[in-house]
Amino acid sequence: MLPEAVAYAGIAGLPPQRALTAAVAGCLVYVLVGRSRFAIVSPTSSSAAILAAALASFPGEAAARLALATLAVFLTGLFFCAAASVRLGGLTGFISRPVLRGFAFGLAVTIIIRQLPSIFGVPVGGGAVFDLVGALFARAGHWHGASIATGTAALAILLLLRRLPLVPGAFVVLVGGIGASALLNLPGYGVNVVGPIDLSLSWPELPHVDWRIFSRIVQITLPLVLMLFAESWGTMRAMALRHGDVVEPNRELMALGFANLAAAVVQGMPVGAGFSAGSMNEAAGAQSRAAAALAGATLALLVLVAGNFIALLPQPVLAAVVNALDPSPLLRLWKLRRDQYVALGAAAGVFVLGVLNGMLFAIALSLIALIRRIASPQLMRLGRLDDSHDFVDIARHPDAVQSSGIAIWRPAEPLFFGNAERVLGCIAEQQAKEPAIKAIILSLEESFDLDSTAADSLLEFDKQMQMRGTRVQLARVCDHIRDLLEAAGAHDLVRRSSYSVDDAVVSLMESKRG
Repeated sequence: MLPEAVAYAGIAGLPPQRALTAAVAGCLVYVLVGRSRFAIVSPTSSSAAILAAALASFPGEAAARLALATLAVFLTGLFFCAAASVRLGGLTGFISRPVLRGFAFGLAVTIIIRQLPSIFGVPVGGGAVFDLVGALFARAGHWHGASIATGTAALAILLLLRRLPLVPGAFVVLVGGIGASALLNLPGYGVNVVGPIDLSLSWPELPHVDWRIFSRIVQITLPLVLMLFAESWGTMRAMALRHGDVVEPNRELMALGFANLAAAVVQGMPVGAGFSAGSMNEAAGAQSRAAAALAGATLALLVLVAGNFIALLPQPVLAAVVNALDPSPLLRLWKLRRDQYVALGAAAGVFVLGVLNGMLFAIALSLIALIRRIASPQLMRLGRLDDSHDFVDIARHPDAVQSSGIAIWRPAEPLFFGNAERVLGCIAEQQAKEPAIKAIILSLEESFDLDSTAADSLLEFDKQMQMRGTRVQLARVCDHIRDLLEAAGAHDLVRRSSYSVDDAVVSLMESKRG
């Protein structure tokens, strides 16, 4: 928690105490409301990067930007609490995991690149990632040898210690970096260090801003809230599923809201349940939420007791410790051959558009992927499997037998206004090519309900088939759809609705005999 907090404060362009106090407040307040025994609610890399991009859009004095940061954290807490009050916990599902993984990968690369000036010991201004890399190479003649040696040594030792699972490599490297800084007088050789940490607290003062600036902060805070919750909920839910625990999204929304309000009170940074800290807590064998409270209290004690030593921590060592790039989630998507290009698009959005706009692009990409999938559903034609009551896709099961004169169709996605006309039109087009088909069974097992457009399309399809002399029988029709058809006056179609495909086939056979 200590190196991450200090590093994330640097990413956000804030003093280190802002992240440390937020980490302590976040952990201690979360355990009062939250239910995840593994969650460590502290500053995260994504929230730090988004906050940095947000503050960069407000030029002005440092004091004013610090006040705006406090306002952003306060609004983050309010939005979390408001979302919990109206039970919006399910909204996290609108950011798909591939998009989240792609964004996280792009963000990790961005953070690594933004740490390079600390390792090379040259001051490079902010801006886009490509501009930063260009400026860094433009100043190649001013690269600082001692800083590069310090960062390279720290990274090499860290990678070596990763082969020893029982050795806390990051802790060893940090202690070694502090020791080397003191014994070798690294600051005297021009190596930048963390510097003094001011833990004096004062009551936060929210800035007086006009409506234009306030609305801009609100626009920035909304994606920050969505990203924090998506990241936090993903961490909490994954670990809860592995251990059989129960977590509820709206309660966690409220817990994160209170944690961020507490972070605002101590003038800290936005906080969430990051995956790396949560994984460490899980690996340590946490049995209750007291683990997070103990972590927060111990961090506070560590800073109070060893603050003078932490001030000697070299920035290149800190940059080496927090730079962790794990491409395995993206490689897994390539192995599965699913959503890999969506993930790459989210990562590219961070590089090209920046962190904040990249986050908005990732959200839009999630919605586009969802709409594309459900607007272009796969349409399966079914046949009976052996002598059973099971009906399966004949394209996947060549041994499945089709009923004579009957075509059985099943859309793979729910019917709604965006796909109903297209799906039913495809069925009508296929029926026109097969005049011997005089009966159609439409299985609606994927549709729990229908909107008015889908219902109208279904009724129009039924009339179209009647004009062709083809009978339509509905299968797997739930009560919600039956009620809707009754309200629409389609009483005859309700009578031609069955609860299973097998019942629909039997009903058609009886109607033929009749």
